[in-house]
Amino acid sequence: MIDNKSYSAENIKVLEGLEAVRKRPAMYIGDVGKRGLHHLVYEVVDNSIDEALAGFCNKVIVVFNKDGSVSVEDNGRGIPVDIHKEEKKPAVEVVMTVLHAGGKFDKGSYKVSGGLHGVGVSVVNALSEWMWVEVKRDGKIHKQDYKIGEPQSTLKTIGTAKTTGTKVCFYPDGKIFKTISFEYDIIAERLRELAYLNKGLEIVLKDNRSDDAQTDSFKFKGGLSDFVKYLDENNNPLHNKIITVNKEDGDVPVDVALRYGNTYNDNILTFVNNINTIEGGTHLSGFRTALTRALNNHATQNNLIKTSKNEKISLTGEDFKEGLTAIVSVKVAEPQFEGQTKTKLGNGDIKGIVDKIVYEGILDFLEQNPSIGRRIIEKALLAARSRSAARKARELIRRKSALGGSSLPGKLSDCSNRDPVFCELYLVEGDSAGGSAKQGRDRRTQAILPLRGKVINSEKARIDKLLSNNEVQSMITALGAGFGGSDEDSGEKSPGDFDVEKLRYHKIIIMTDADVDGSHIRTLLLTFFYRKMKQVIDGGYLYLALPPLYRVAQGKKEAYAYDDNERDLTIERMQKDNKNTKVSIQRYKGLGEMNPGQLWETTMDPERRTLMQVTVESAAEAAETFQNLMGSDVEARRTFIEKNAKFVANLDT
Repeated sequence: MIDNKSYSAENIKVLEGLEAVRKRPAMYIGDVGKRGLHHLVYEVVDNSIDEALAGFCNKVIVVFNKDGSVSVEDNGRGIPVDIHKEEKKPAVEVVMTVLHAGGKFDKGSYKVSGGLHGVGVSVVNALSEWMWVEVKRDGKIHKQDYKIGEPQSTLKTIGTAKTTGTKVCFYPDGKIFKTISFEYDIIAERLRELAYLNKGLEIVLKDNRSDDAQTDSFKFKGGLSDFVKYLDENNNPLHNKIITVNKEDGDVPVDVALRYGNTYNDNILTFVNNINTIEGGTHLSGFRTALTRALNNHATQNNLIKTSKNEKISLTGEDFKEGLTAIVSVKVAEPQFEGQTKTKLGNGDIKGIVDKIVYEGILDFLEQNPSIGRRIIEKALLAARSRSAARKARELIRRKSALGGSSLPGKLSDCSNRDPVFCELYLVEGDSAGGSAKQGRDRRTQAILPLRGKVINSEKARIDKLLSNNEVQSMITALGAGFGGSDEDSGEKSPGDFDVEKLRYHKIIIMTDADVDGSHIRTLLLTFFYRKMKQVIDGGYLYLALPPLYRVAQGKKEAYAYDDNERDLTIERMQKDNKNTKVSIQRYKGLGEMNPGQLWETTMDPERRTLMQVTVESAAEAAETFQNLMGSDVEARRTFIEKNAKFVANLDT
């Protein structure tokens, strides 16, 4: 029992220096799992990228070493090694051991800098078993070693150098992280993105952990143009030439590249100082407004909107989004981030700057390439007609949502609680599994919506066909947050437009069979949410249920296994306890094979179930995956399957 009388100033612990980082690592790097581990590499690389942004570095080399460590080397100016006036020790030691220390806080050294958290390499040092830094500067090579953030020696001069640069090598602390094994593909994806965003910068990734060392070199002369080609290579482009805008207004460089494809979805990625602003912000608003104004003005000036007497069409931002792949990158000296994930730009002046630059740039391009402008307007007109055809279905869904519980889908078994924070909606494959889920659920907080057949593919369906699908209508009505938006450029919502604040459930759980058909349905649902309700994913409301694959029984004992390895270990344990009784194994092909009690015990009981939260680590990679899996390009899908077949753990035969 805690004694209140003994609670005094002595109980208030002040964490000095990097001790706070080790005490609460998740506060600085997000978590101590795979994401946090890889963030260590990004923090070190960010320092090199800052040198590139300042114009002093054109090559970065990242190496996975055989001993499990990672090294990052650049040919920048090298971290200063002279004595810091306040700290009375070499500047490089200050950078490596003091939180929030570094040249990026001095705008005379760096006009802009990347790195979302800005915690610096000192955090990496604190969370590493060991680290060393080597600096080439002023004709000499300087080196210092660290253990768990503490210097092990003074800064030493170990040789001479004709070049400049910095090399950092670190080994993550296994006492902090759940895993210290880096994944090549995760790092490669981020480095490729950085190379696109920093035109002409070469970033090399080497994996020396095995004899057949893998190496990739990322360098793109076209910058964002090459990024757009990479993103929409399977989209059957509407025009080959990419629209680019690159101009600086004051101290704000604006770089934009875009192209239209023969698809129905859009893929717009925005960046501020190389940070992926997944929630958008003022730069995205400025881009959308400029794009809509420029295309509408071009269409009007060239008489491209031709309609019949009975047809009135006004092209909106929604129409100009269809089939659009675009990258918007700005550099801001003092970015202000807001939003749930702190990745939404809030600087008000940036909207006007981006609007002006992009508007003028797109108009100039269209005047010089009128055939491309004509094709874009024709596509937007088709999108507008589709939007008009979808209006009736959309308004019907909106009215149902607005009316509330009395007009909820008939097949929805709702929960009694009305507070969304405590409510869960299970999207369940088939009536059979839906029946078991309805009987086994906690009726107070768990709602069940059975889905019949396979949901329409949101990657390939126009909005009018999507909204006429019964299962889509049921989901939209059950969720109660509306659907789509009339025109995002205005920033104003119309009644019935999607509003994540109106969600009736703060856990939306996809629960499908553990077979090929179940995987397909799950992918279709993920495609729908990613393409049409991404705010649900960004808000952290979407989950995947993980039902067991096996039931292992021996006499009256039973256990559930979620993969082959767990099944084998369970069998081994049971046989060790009782060698004389036979062990029986049941392989679940579908949720409907479980009775309500089993389904509750394994998959729905909050105390025992396992849920996977759906997140988007890389918007570019996610968009490419959905295009490959669910798009119209058969060859791209074949290539994707061949590349990833070796990773398949369970495949029905």
